[in-house]
Amino acid sequence: MKHLTILAEEDDDPMLSAVNLVDVFLVLVVALLTAVALQQQAAADENVTIIKRPGEPDMEVIVREKGQEIRYKGNGGSSEGQGVRAGVAYKLKDGNIIYVPEAGASGAGKP
Repeated sequence: MKHLTILAEEDDDPMLSAVNLVDVFLVLVVALLTAVALQQQAAADENVTIIKRPGEPDMEVIVREKGQEIRYKGNGGSSEGQGVRAGVAYKLKDGNIIYVPEAGASGAGKP
């Protein structure tokens, strides 16, 4: 009787499939590392604003623009400046904001 050589292969070594799996995983790891490196490079080029300890007296605002970092630190007090009240803004239920100038404000005409 003649033996079927199609069914009886000589290279049924289970280590060959394990080596192929290692190769596939190595390619995946290299692809993931490349993606992470590109993501970090893109994040460095973005403009970012970070607020540390919001609402606290020692609040700090960090602004990163074009590779430069600027830090603004609170002094514990409220902001002071020269100016006058110009009007009132109201937020409606649908999200629209309406500005109503006051009669005594500059640029507002008297009715």
